[in-house]
Amino acid sequence: MTHAIEIDSVSKVYRRFARRRQFATLKSALLSGSLISDLRPDETFSALRDVSLAVPQGQTIGVIGPNGSGKSTLLKLVAGITKPTSGTVSVNGRISALIELGAGFHPEISGRENVFINGIMLGLSKREVTRKFDEIVEFAQLEDFIDAPVKTYSSGMYMRLGFAVAINVDPDVLLIDEVLAVGDQGFTHKCLDKFAEFRRRGKTILLVTHSLGLVERFCDEAVWLDGGQVKATGDPKRVVDAYLIDVEEDEEQYIASGDAKARDATEAAVDETADPPDMFQATEGRWGSREIEIVDVTLEGEDGDASHVFPSGARMSIRVRVKAEQPVADFVFGIGLFNAEGVCCYGTNTDLEELKSDRMAGEGEVVFTIDTLDLVAGTYKLDVAVHKRDGYPYDYHRLLYTFRVKSRTNDIGIFRPRHRWTFPTNIRFTGPLE
Repeated sequence: MTHAIEIDSVSKVYRRFARRRQFATLKSALLSGSLISDLRPDETFSALRDVSLAVPQGQTIGVIGPNGSGKSTLLKLVAGITKPTSGTVSVNGRISALIELGAGFHPEISGRENVFINGIMLGLSKREVTRKFDEIVEFAQLEDFIDAPVKTYSSGMYMRLGFAVAINVDPDVLLIDEVLAVGDQGFTHKCLDKFAEFRRRGKTILLVTHSLGLVERFCDEAVWLDGGQVKATGDPKRVVDAYLIDVEEDEEQYIASGDAKARDATEAAVDETADPPDMFQATEGRWGSREIEIVDVTLEGEDGDASHVFPSGARMSIRVRVKAEQPVADFVFGIGLFNAEGVCCYGTNTDLEELKSDRMAGEGEVVFTIDTLDLVAGTYKLDVAVHKRDGYPYDYHRLLYTFRVKSRTNDIGIFRPRHRWTFPTNIRFTGPLE
């Protein structure tokens, strides 16, 4: 099998810049010997570490991973913008890199002049640029502005022109680094159509993106980079699912740590004699007499494990451990759910649901289960409270517990009701509905 891109044991090490070790001149730097190997480990940063990857000709490969994982560095090495510290990179065919669109544009001259300069920089002859010029301008939707200085362009116009030039070089290998995030929806569809055309023509595409849905739909294989190393390669759905699980684990730790800090700060500042905050203002806090005390709150998923990240539509249980030093007859347990903007999504308590308290003594666990968490993707906060029927607070925890709802569907709003679409035979769709 012919490979369009071959990356063999590639590492890329950058020097950390600091005042303590700077070279006065280029000559002194060169005379000192190696600029990297002589530095201490804390003076260097490894953007990529022993990465090997072979991209077959005509394949579309998606590269995913968190910020700082080495994705853009990988593309710059393939594009020849920078050289590896060790290892080799080889590319068969003409490259067009959509990495920093319009990086070679001169702001003082017109778009027309920049098209010719950029096209020649990307390997076209002047005659080829002339032949493709009208197509470039039409694709960029800049017919009325092509003779204006580039410095008068909006960022979107600038990006469209850079993309149109790069895409019309007719490369064998196309490198794309998150450029679709800048364009409007109409232009994004044009770009995707162009990519689909490239695939039909057997071009090789290496795509860096945070759009996991695009990788699943568009790519033949996915590569997951993390900490400068390849963590997984293969089927896009499998790699994306593994990446999402890893992201959720990081989110779990982050949310748990943030909640613990918030509760510690609240506990240190609590004044049991102070008047409680305005109940309609979504501000963090804890107050109450502690005649009944909330000892612990745990969120659980369908598998019974503690969690802070839940799929939309999944079951979530809120386990509240409480204790009362003396018997209490008048008590109400309540739950409130808020979105990140502090809007109350739902609230209820045992009194509203006509459960009349009788007696509580000692410790126990109250479990509130939501069978289907029908919320759109986002971050949410919980109120957990125990109080008298007249509202007198025993222990009120305001917005001290955080969880996230994940969904592959980009709904808007808060609530995601169970629903379905029905269409007559003369209205057809392709995709997931099939």
